[in-house]
Amino acid sequence: MSAHIQKHGNGHHPESAAFNRGPNESSMSKLVLVAPGGRVVCDTCHLADKPHTRLRGIIGWKSMRRGEGMLIRPTFSIHTMFVRFPIDAVFLDKNMTVVSIAHDLKPWRFAGARKAKSVLELASGECRRLGLERGDRLGWATV
Repeated sequence: MSAHIQKHGNGHHPESAAFNRGPNESSMSKLVLVAPGGRVVCDTCHLADKPHTRLRGIIGWKSMRRGEGMLIRPTFSIHTMFVRFPIDAVFLDKNMTVVSIAHDLKPWRFAGARKAKSVLELASGECRRLGLERGDRLGWATV
């Protein structure tokens, strides 16, 4: 599968779109993640793969809607310090295979998985709703 990347702003200065963003809009790349069988796991997946986007993550967001998420890479652990709401954290290996899931991770907590190379943060309850489980391999979809 191939990735479709949508950039905000004019492509030269992503910050220029800052005043026109919705509640969870960011200058990060956005992708679509799917699970086995083509189930859409994340229709708007913010990609945090640079030091400043990984550091910020979802801090400052008021909520996360169904179908929205953030993929943080590289990392094997996360924290929810200063995050205002509970999340599901999906720990993925180098092949994007689920190695562990932390369900309903409340604010001010830590979670990690030894074999993880990235973490997908989703709204609390999304993993159960989607039937995501250990061993599922996620991939990129074209939109």
